[in-house]
Amino acid sequence: MRGKKSDEPEELKRSYQRLAARLGKLGFIAQGTITERIIMRPDPQHRATQRAYGPYYQWTWKKEGKTVTVNLTATQAKAFQRAIDGHRKLDSLLDQMRALSRHYLEITTPSVKKRKPRR
Repeated sequence: MRGKKSDEPEELKRSYQRLAARLGKLGFIAQGTITERIIMRPDPQHRATQRAYGPYYQWTWKKEGKTVTVNLTATQAKAFQRAIDGHRKLDSLLDQMRALSRHYLEITTPSVKKRKPRR
C-alpha cells in the first residue's frame, strides 16, 4: 500500500481485495536471474584480435541451498524473464497484503492495556 494509510476498516478491506484480485492475474512465476553472457576469445584467423561468441543466456537460482545454473535459448530466456518478473510482482503484492493485514488487525482488535509507569 502506498501513500497515506487509511484507518477505515472497510477501505482497508477493499484495498486488500484489490491486491488479492491482482494475484490472480499473474502468470507463471519463477525465482532467479537471467544473465546474458558473451565470450571473448582470440580469433582463429587473426590472432591479434578478439572474437565474440554468443550471446548465451543462463538462468541461475537456488535449490535446496545450492546454486543451480541452466543454459537457455533466447526464446526461453524471454519466457523465463517474464516468469521472474511475475515472481517479483508476487513478492511486492504479498508485502503490501501483509502490511494491510497487520494494519487492519491492529485497528480492529483490542490491544493489551498498557501498564502504569513505575515511580
